[in-house]
Amino acid sequence: MSDDPTGLAGRYGSGQAVPRIEDEALLQGRGRYTDDLQPAGQLRAVFVRSPYPHARIAGVDAGAARAMPGVVLVATGPELAAAGCKPLPTGTPFKRPDGSPGASPARPVLAHDRVRFVGEPVAVVVAETLQQARDAAEAVQVDYEELPHVADVRSAVEGGVVALCDGAPDNIAAEARHGDAAKVQAAFAQAAHVVELEIANQRLVALPIEGRAVLAWVADDGRLTLQMSTQMPSGVRDAICNATGLERGQVRVTVGDVGGGFGMKTGAYPEDVAIAWCAWQARRPVKWAADRSEEFLASHHGRDVHQQAELALAADGRILALRLRTHANVGAYATGTGVAIQLLIGPWVQTSVYDVPCIDFQLRAVLTNTAPTGAYRGAGRPEAIFLMERLMDEAARQTGIDRIALRRRNFIRPEQMPYTNPMGQTYDVGRFERLMDLGLAQADWDGFGARHAASAARGRWRGLGIATFLEWTGGNALEERVTVDVLADGVIEVFSAVNQMGQGIATTLAQLVVDVFGVPMEQVRVVLGDTDRGDGFGSAGSRSLFTGGSALHEGATKTLDQARGLAAQALEAGVQDIEYAGGRFRVRGTDLGIGLFELAARQDGARIHLESNTKVAGPSWPSGCHVCEVEVDPATGTVDLVAYSSVNDVGRVVNPTIVRGQLDGGAVQGLGQALMEQVVYDEASGQLLTGSLMDYAAPRADLLHADFVTSMDEATPSTNNPLGVKGVGELGTIGATPCLVNAVADALARAGRAGQAPQLQMPLTPLRLWQMLQA
Repeated sequence: MSDDPTGLAGRYGSGQAVPRIEDEALLQGRGRYTDDLQPAGQLRAVFVRSPYPHARIAGVDAGAARAMPGVVLVATGPELAAAGCKPLPTGTPFKRPDGSPGASPARPVLAHDRVRFVGEPVAVVVAETLQQARDAAEAVQVDYEELPHVADVRSAVEGGVVALCDGAPDNIAAEARHGDAAKVQAAFAQAAHVVELEIANQRLVALPIEGRAVLAWVADDGRLTLQMSTQMPSGVRDAICNATGLERGQVRVTVGDVGGGFGMKTGAYPEDVAIAWCAWQARRPVKWAADRSEEFLASHHGRDVHQQAELALAADGRILALRLRTHANVGAYATGTGVAIQLLIGPWVQTSVYDVPCIDFQLRAVLTNTAPTGAYRGAGRPEAIFLMERLMDEAARQTGIDRIALRRRNFIRPEQMPYTNPMGQTYDVGRFERLMDLGLAQADWDGFGARHAASAARGRWRGLGIATFLEWTGGNALEERVTVDVLADGVIEVFSAVNQMGQGIATTLAQLVVDVFGVPMEQVRVVLGDTDRGDGFGSAGSRSLFTGGSALHEGATKTLDQARGLAAQALEAGVQDIEYAGGRFRVRGTDLGIGLFELAARQDGARIHLESNTKVAGPSWPSGCHVCEVEVDPATGTVDLVAYSSVNDVGRVVNPTIVRGQLDGGAVQGLGQALMEQVVYDEASGQLLTGSLMDYAAPRADLLHADFVTSMDEATPSTNNPLGVKGVGELGTIGATPCLVNAVADALARAGRAGQAPQLQMPLTPLRLWQMLQA
């Protein structure tokens, strides 16, 4: 790393609230989203989708559609199958309850024998204009033979319902068991208190501002090229190659600006493969941009887990054991990601910041006739933490132990680190009691009594909620590749396989380059999203800075070391005598020197180039203490959020403004789940009832009746990566949901309704809460 006599690293490097370098183009309307691209000869695609939740396809007649004006190509499921287009991967390494392999229907690119949820694509029409494609799509005739269906996860596992997969006659795609059932049973037998909760963690949509979009064409070099809105270009390329039979060298995937992902844009969808296939056949650019209704119908949904939990405690409040039974609705196809989120990733953090001696988990992934579930901000961890924090508050109410004291009694202590939890996950560091103390002070916990009295005087029930928790980040993809090029024109260009999607990662990576080279930000160019430039896992699991940033820091440091050696040769001095600062090398104690970019100009290719692979030691474990206050109107059931405060241990902070944006934005999404968001299927018809923003409520700017008070505690850096950072993108979402629901439960308890607190189920809409209060 360089010295910093110019002060550039101090002004633009780590720890500084540098304005985002991405924003100027976006604010000026110069963003390059996929749908902004309009190549010459572009065709538009529209998908024909199933109106039935479960039906046999007796036939598809596309003759009339093919004869319509402007139509270039119509592809049906049978035609793609006949052309050798393979299904997308499904299935899981987990076994079923009887020990047989995990089961799922094969997921075709276009359905050709059966449709399994409303909105599943069965054909694609490609035409000169979007309207022509829409008109022709309506002319495709599909002969369906309707079959029995099931949309509810609990109904799906009842005897006598329709079997959705030959390998899973009970609709249980997979099961995981964790822990020691006998040991847990013994702990429950000696427990002084047993707390039980039944939670329905409802289904959600990700709802990024930009929906999925794909533009595919055959480039001048004869290769299939795609630009698309995705978080994982390398993974999408590999999936397209696997489905179409093309070689990896024949396919390039690029990513421009992305208007949000939230996990929903990880991996390949059937539509991505279908558009790639159509472009390869038509030899013209083909574009598909999902409309909002398509995103509600056919993008991966999140959550949808039914949980039954029991917590055993000793008389003094010490946790003795945790028992958990869950049924996760993974939809029509059990994807590897959708199953792992609920059977493994969420459970990794189920015991959270508490020292739980033993567990007994039985977790099942269940098939239904609904859209498949996948990653959505938090991916399993919000479900786990919500349950644990609800249990802790309910345990406090039922035992009479103060909820803060109960948490103190059960926190994992700093001297226990590194700590291995009952799921075998090792936390490298964590000071959870310290974080809670900071959070209580920031939120003025002790002053709540006066605020409660003021609300009561206005006829409102005021409640105080808390969530103390951690999460796992890294995606278990702990290695990343970067390239660094010092160019003769005065620019340092870096490439990483992580992706921007509105989170400001390009700015943060540029700051890390400034840290090492001590040059102005204007001389740093960050390149992302191009499989020709390099492969990598992409951005998911809050890994972009934790893994990708660590790799860039190491790569930049190695590049500077390489340049130092080249400078020693140019200046005919020993490497140990070469000093570097602010873009210039100098022989110590002399005025002899050479500029970094002048040195690059003397090299072959007029650049200093380095490729670097870096692997971090393990995942990071950020944690938080979130506190909120609500007012409940008992006459209407309305919940007003009147205060929200959070203290977050995210390790070292590179850009405070970006981190706060991630924390607050994540919290808003978590609050949206708590108060209003829910995907609803009609059980009788299998139809999606929340198929638009007229029916699906999303949080708005007026959600909070006060400012967020957000702070970061940097006192406990991660030891698993060279930067000391921890993932931050999902932390706010994970803490907000239990924090708010615990506040409403507290309001009920203070109003003499403690017995109703365990009955609270999200979303806490005014109607739902009012009906409960009337009961």
